[in-house]
Amino acid sequence: MPTDTDATAWRLTTSQPDPSTMEIAFSGRWCLDQQLPTPDDLASGLSGDISRLTFTTDLTAWDSAFLAYLSVMIKFCAGRGIEVEQEALPEGVRHLLAMAAAVPEQKIAGRGREHRGFLYRAGIASVEFFRGAPEMLRFLGEIIFSFGHLLTGRIHLRWRDLWWEVEEVGPRALLIVSVISFLVGLILAYLGADQLRMVGAQIFIADLVAIGMVREIGALMTGIIIAGRTGSAFAAKLGTMQVNEEIDAFKTLGISPIDFLVLPRIIALMLMVPLLTLYSGFVGMLAGLLISTTIFDIGLFEYYNETISALELKHFAVGLIKGSVYGAMVAYSGCLRGMQCGRSAEAVGEAATSAVVTSILLITISASILTILFYQLGI
Repeated sequence: MPTDTDATAWRLTTSQPDPSTMEIAFSGRWCLDQQLPTPDDLASGLSGDISRLTFTTDLTAWDSAFLAYLSVMIKFCAGRGIEVEQEALPEGVRHLLAMAAAVPEQKIAGRGREHRGFLYRAGIASVEFFRGAPEMLRFLGEIIFSFGHLLTGRIHLRWRDLWWEVEEVGPRALLIVSVISFLVGLILAYLGADQLRMVGAQIFIADLVAIGMVREIGALMTGIIIAGRTGSAFAAKLGTMQVNEEIDAFKTLGISPIDFLVLPRIIALMLMVPLLTLYSGFVGMLAGLLISTTIFDIGLFEYYNETISALELKHFAVGLIKGSVYGAMVAYSGCLRGMQCGRSAEAVGEAATSAVVTSILLITISASILTILFYQLGI
């Protein structure tokens, strides 16, 4: 320890008023421009008998160097179970130490996660889903109220935003819908032909592909495609707005985020997914026609006539209804997860992933309910 009488030098002395207490006296100048001691020098003197640490101060100046020294000492004592009394420290020092201790430790993605079994993770996911059910119902109620405000003229949509969303979820999705629908129609035709060939009824491939694509598979595949393409995009966009505090700004200005951000997206998907469903059915039927006429020697006009006779108006109605419901499920899931997003980049990624999972789950549930309902109604 320095023994210089210069007032600018730092001084540190230790004493033991009793065997279990160590008192540290700081005096002089404790600043970055000084050659200060390391806390390790003092920590080595804290024997196993010491259970309490106190301070006295007579400082002429101090800065962050003094805070860093004390912080290391306090953490060392906490690890040894030594009680530290800070009452004798300057008020500013105590305040800054308290602020430093209040900052939570940063959690880095992927670290500290224990590997758990499938049943454990499935149970946690189920519990979280049911815990989130009240919030999902509240969000659904806000959307219903927003639709009511729109119908009564109490809110006015920005039509430019709505048409932009329509273009984004409709025409720009045609390519991927075309590819998937063509391949699904092709697979359906091959599967049907393999079974129908046993009874010499390959012509009924037309019935299988037409009804299957228009009534069920077209809407289902379109819903899943839109869930992966558009639902995740909705969650990511709204989640990024949450991170940037843009949604908080809307609330501060008295603008409902549901009216301004969520409603146009839901309307856009409810309008465009039924049309994409019809388009998907048409592409699937073209795939069935191509396979039937080139591979299974079915005439072009025979296939066309069989398709026309198999399709009824109710099949198109069922497909359109399912498409609208699936579109609403995707928009609801994407917007819900986006509005629930946290304030970090990792949270945005988790929101996008959760939006796709929730969309597919709701599509599957609604598909089962609608299929049973239409069967019971004879449609």
